Amino acid sequence: MSTLDSPERGAALLAGPAPRILAIVAPYYREVVDGMLAGARRVFADVNAAVEVAEVAGGYELPAALAMALASPRRWDGLLLLGCVVRGETDHYTFICDAICHGVMDLSTRHAAAIGFGLLTVDSLDQALARSRDDRMNKGAEAAHAVIGQVALARRWGLAG
Repeated sequence: MSTLDSPERGAALLAGPAPRILAIVAPYYREVVDGMLAGARRVFADVNAAVEVAEVAGGYELPAALAMALASPRRWDGLLLLGCVVRGETDHYTFICDAICHGVMDLSTRHAAAIGFGLLTVDSLDQALARSRDDRMNKGAEAAHAVIGQVALARRWGLAG
């Protein structure tokens, strides 16, 4: 879905107890990821979520950190991943983006985990900044809505408390 097509969303809703969310963030582009995290926090405030933040070096580390969180004896109702990869002059961008996306999808389906995936894959820093502002285009907020929806689904199907 393109940013311009994104639906206008109201307050997040979630039945049951306040969720525990782990946000794994890759602040390589600090201003971008901080903006996305601020957008996500606004959504999580709607459902009184307790949010723990863990930072990793860059986007490439997101799947490994997710795997560690899923293997941890600690439990979260949902996990949010935020990062940004800006296209450069080499094929590196394609390989990194593919590895991150496949790694996250593999883990989320294998573990039936409630995950919101907010990885910006953009051609320029300006594009990333436009998707991390305090407005309805904020991709962190969009990913937070996704994880709340996944938590609701997991609760509905008896996979989470």
